[in-house]
Amino acid sequence: MEDCIFCKMVEGEMPYFKVYEDDKVLAFEDINPVAEGHTLIIPKRHSQNLWEIPDEDLAAVHSASKKIIQAMQDVLNPNGVVALQLNGRGVNQVVMHYHLHLVPRSSEGPALPITQWALKEGDMEAIKQTAEKIAAAIE
Repeated sequence: MEDCIFCKMVEGEMPYFKVYEDDKVLAFEDINPVAEGHTLIIPKRHSQNLWEIPDEDLAAVHSASKKIIQAMQDVLNPNGVVALQLNGRGVNQVVMHYHLHLVPRSSEGPALPITQWALKEGDMEAIKQTAEKIAAAIE
């Protein structure tokens, strides 16, 4: 896609700090990191989000994430790693090219706000109805 910054990176038209690459994916450091080692993994073929990405590209991204998270464990020794993926502007997806964030949490660093939310008991009947609607729509 012509205006996509991630596609430009794949084409070698934009600089980046490469972490991993194979024939289907590219992984690089986020230039606005939430924590040290914050890495993005993208499919080389353009897809905007989870609704559009072909299954083989999705599998390749997550297969690469397993290799990268192990390297993060070896090098950074985090307490944990957040795997975050946003779909659409309504949830603050900024670059409209599918990407998976891997964000390590160090023992010295602050808590990662994206991993915390207040738990409140839901309406079990409403939850059941929603689950049934979604399940019935799965092809």
